[in-house]
Amino acid sequence: QVQLVESGGGLVRPGGSLTLSCSASGFDLQSRAIAWFRQAPGKEREGVSCISGPFGADYYADSVMGRFTISKDNAKNTVYLQMNNLKLEDTAVYYCRITAYWGQGTQVTVSS
Repeated sequence: QVQLVESGGGLVRPGGSLTLSCSASGFDLQSRAIAWFRQAPGKEREGVSCISGPFGADYYADSVMGRFTISKDNAKNTVYLQMNNLKLEDTAVYYCRITAYWGQGTQVTVSS
């Protein structure tokens, strides 16, 4: 069964940290790239970060460069997004995606 399940969202103050997880069932993360997207209220969904399959090369949007880190555990078929120094503008629903498959999303709210 093909399924992506995100977790780890929550409420955090500016400057705080969160780690999101995406558990991928029915995929081989050693051969598939996986990406994190986010969608803030009233805005279009945007790409945040992705990590390639075979070599684990990572890519980041300019807005999160230096603050977010993507990683994966192939044995657990799980991808992580470590988010540090969170800003108000990072508030959004975060989704993981492999090919045409999306998870249900996890809410991240940054508020003082």
